[in-house]
Amino acid sequence: MPSSTSPADMSLILFLSLCLAANLWAFMAMGFDKVAAVRNQRRISESSLLGLTLIGGVGTIAASSLFKHKTRKQPFRRYAEVIAGLHVFLVVFFFTLLL
Repeated sequence: MPSSTSPADMSLILFLSLCLAANLWAFMAMGFDKVAAVRNQRRISESSLLGLTLIGGVGTIAASSLFKHKTRKQPFRRYAEVIAGLHVFLVVFFFTLLL
């Protein structure tokens, strides 16, 4: 007998997929900005990067650490860490609601 996926399971899969996509997007944006910084090209604004941190906080922090990007910019780093912490809290909160 084929197994069917319940609507709750589909919601959870969709939620986790969106979280993963948002974090990948934020991670890649930080990577592109690092490359632009090294090449002295047009950069992504800090406000845009912080906006991406709202939807992909872990991706931003991971990219910042991996690429050594924006690690000395204290206001940016501090804001990003607070936003990422809030993001993780919200993801865990909604994840538990969907279980």
